[in-house]
Amino acid sequence: MLYCKHRQSKVQTANSCTSSHQSVKLLKFADDTTLIGLISGGDESAYRWESDHLVSWCSQNNLELNALKTVEMVVDFRRNRAPPSPITLCDSPVTIVDSFRFLGSIITQDLKWELNISSITKKAQQRLFFLRLLKKFNLPKTMMIHFYTAIIESILCSSITVWYAAATAKDKGRLQRVIRSAERVIGCNLPSLQDLFASRSLKRAKKIVADHAHPRHKLFVPLPSGRRLRSIRTKTSRHTNSFFPSAVGLINRARSPTDYNIPPVTPFILDMSL
Repeated sequence: MLYCKHRQSKVQTANSCTSSHQSVKLLKFADDTTLIGLISGGDESAYRWESDHLVSWCSQNNLELNALKTVEMVVDFRRNRAPPSPITLCDSPVTIVDSFRFLGSIITQDLKWELNISSITKKAQQRLFFLRLLKKFNLPKTMMIHFYTAIIESILCSSITVWYAAATAKDKGRLQRVIRSAERVIGCNLPSLQDLFASRSLKRAKKIVADHAHPRHKLFVPLPSGRRLRSIRTKTSRHTNSFFPSAVGLINRARSPTDYNIPPVTPFILDMSL
């Protein structure tokens, strides 16, 4: 995974900067570019070709890559891991890191979320100070609830559909304590962390189901009965705790898939007369 930052010296369209290989994905957001490559059998040719192509494309379109802010993270769960060969970007070697911040969330090479949850907890606790000030100034309860929803709950729910299912009970407890502290300050019950995760996961799943062009729309397949979705087969706990298997389980426990406008499976009849 190669994370790059660049400075734009001339306004140019970025739609022409796309990956040419199925095993490599290029993600662009504002001035950040992330190159994700799936390396199989030790063949890094596609991944390295895309990184070189990105450098040449930026040069042709008056974009200057910031090599000092470019990092690479390798996610490898093999038992016998070989050290990766360094990548050179603009004549500068790219630093290999154990974690990096991507769109506000901290991703680590072991795909665990302790660092990210620690960062979220710290931010939420800092904002509790302002909630206590509102309590001190005798603001109405409804105003404090609006403040909590906009300033504190929004921090707790940052990318919650990605990390919550894979978080440990200890980390979830740390975040839940923040919610309980806010409840004591405001003087009313607030949605639990589990409720926040469920509501946002169901909302995200509903959007994916409604968007037939979404690349993962096909994962939400109803059973012939139409009452439940087909469970996604997983081989590892990391996959089981990821968003899509968790979302399918939430939909099956919440309500009928027909409420999410999921088209039923068309039955077919096999003609055996021949």
